[in-house]
Amino acid sequence: MKDIRMKFGAKVKDLRISKGYSQEKLAELSELDRTYIPGIESGKRNVSLVVIEKIAKAFKIRLSELLNDL
Repeated sequence: MKDIRMKFGAKVKDLRISKGYSQEKLAELSELDRTYIPGIESGKRNVSLVVIEKIAKAFKIRLSELLNDL
């Protein structure tokens, strides 16, 4: 079974690519440091609820959509 961090990172990466965002653009929209996004996508970061909310807002989706199917 995949680690939840890996699943979340893959979901963020898939959404980012589908929206046509670079990692830098996602970082800008979510008000995170640009070096933070690769760590999330690779499953190396254990992100907080605050960060998850920022990412959902950057994608203009609800938290439940971001966390669905993890």
